[in-house]
Order: sequence, then C-alpha cells, then structure tokens
Amino acid sequence: MIDIIVLGAAAGGGFPQWNSNAPGCRRARAGDPAALPRTQASIAISGDGKNWFVVNASPDLRTQINQTPALHPQEGLRSTPIAGVILTGGEVDTITGLLTLRERQPLTLLATPEVLSMLDANPIFEALNRAVVSREPMGLDQPLALKLADGAPAGLTIVPFAVPGKVPLYAESGPDPAAICENGETIGLEISDGSHRVCFVPGCARMTDNLRVRLRGADAVFFDGTLWVDDEMVRAGLGEKTGRRMGHMSMDGMDGTIAALRDLGIKRKIFIHINNSNPVLLADTRERAAVEAAGWEISHDGMRITA
Repeated sequence: MIDIIVLGAAAGGGFPQWNSNAPGCRRARAGDPAALPRTQASIAISGDGKNWFVVNASPDLRTQINQTPALHPQEGLRSTPIAGVILTGGEVDTITGLLTLRERQPLTLLATPEVLSMLDANPIFEALNRAVVSREPMGLDQPLALKLADGAPAGLTIVPFAVPGKVPLYAESGPDPAAICENGETIGLEISDGSHRVCFVPGCARMTDNLRVRLRGADAVFFDGTLWVDDEMVRAGLGEKTGRRMGHMSMDGMDGTIAALRDLGIKRKIFIHINNSNPVLLADTRERAAVEAAGWEISHDGMRITA
C-alpha cells in the first residue's frame, strides 16, 4: 500500500499569497467555495497508514501538521508519527519548514548530496541537532528502502531521479543564472510498495524522453502545475518572469504537461505546486474544466489517495 496525503498543493506563497490582491486571491480570502485556500506544496507518504515521511518541508509545515490528524502525536508527552523528511531540492519552499522540526525529535533527513551541502553551508539548519536528526544522502537512480526510527522497514522504497530544473533563486550566479540542468539540483521521486508505483515531480522545466519512460504506466503521478501558460504572470501584471525562466513547464500548449503526458497510460494524473495566478485553482474557470476534461485532477490540501 502507498498512502499519500497532500499537505499543501500551492506553489511558493500559497493561495492566497500574503501580498497578492489579484482576483483569485481576493476570492479565496472571501471564503468563495470555488477558490479553496491551499498551503505550499508538500505531501506525506506511508506504507502502513501509521508511520509517515514528509516530502518537502514547506514554510507552512507547522500548519500542515496541525491540520492533518494522521501526523499528530499519538502517544506519550512528546512523539510523532513522522519518521523522516525527504527533500526534492534546495529551494526556500522545500527546506524552510525544517526549522519547524527543531524540538529534538528523532528523524531522518534524506536528500541528495547537492542539497545536503546547501544545508551544511547554512548554520541556521544546525538547529536540527545532528545527534538527533540524521542527514542521509540519496543517490540518483538508486533504490532506497525507507526505515522507521527503530530500523524496521517502512514498507516503501523510493528512487530519486533527476529532472530538468534550475538552481534555487538564492543560488543563481554566473552569465546564465537560469540555465536548465539535469544534474540532481532538482529531482523527482518514484515511490513503490513492490506492487504499486507513484511518481512525485513538483518541479520540472521541460519534458524529456527519459522522464516519459519513468512516468509511463504509473499508478499515480503528482506533477508540477505551477502555471497554466508560460507568460501567465507577465500578462496578469504580477511579475516579470515566465515559467521557463523560473524552471517550470506550463500545463497548456503543444509543449505543455497535458500534451506531454497524454498517452503514457498513467492511472491518475494530479497537478501539484500550483501558483496563485493559475486559473485552474478556481473551480468555475474554463481552464479548470479543460484540465479535468483531459483527465487531470487538481490537488488540494488534505487530499488523500491510496495506490
């Protein structure tokens, strides 16, 4: 069994974003049922429905834990069913929530060597005492059997794999700071219980043949849904960067995600990491109708699926 809870479905800033007065964010603040609020992207995975691994520690992690009963302490004065945290990159949106977990709770922190080196370089993350929170590297394309705090098998195996992406904004440098690379700076996860397979790709700059092969036939795929179209934020007057500049594919278009994953035999296709500017967040838009007609689901906080 692969049990998955969506802790947060939105991209950085959440929905509504704290400083956005755009129409969608205004609707969300007003309690419009067609504009459900969402926190920043993260999921929790489990092989038994009792012990969990958080994938990406978003800035909203404390709120996400509090609104998810499966992640509440179950015994004693201090405890947690969270056995570890898995990181798919070093962006602010994926690592900031680690500081929420600084109360000397034994956990395992799993990330690529590149991301671990980013954490090592910033002393603030030493708030997670290494004697309590172990840091373990993940190798690309190397299966890793997840373990609980006592060393018992968690019932899930993950395979980290490189996807096209870019370095975090705070690490951009050089003549081409937004260069797309596929070297482990951005990764996806293949999650398996031995019988079922789920892929989690919250950030992706472009589709490749290798990625299509990886996703083909999966029981479920959670995929980067940042923008509907590449110049969405520019058109709306919300920013100067396109999706490509930020390292994200768009949903629509001939080179978009919907077209790229159309014939891969994936049982459930679910968008996650959705920007507050994206009209698919609003249940009554033509873009939302088009996504659903194409066989995709729009994730929301608290969404739970089992494969």
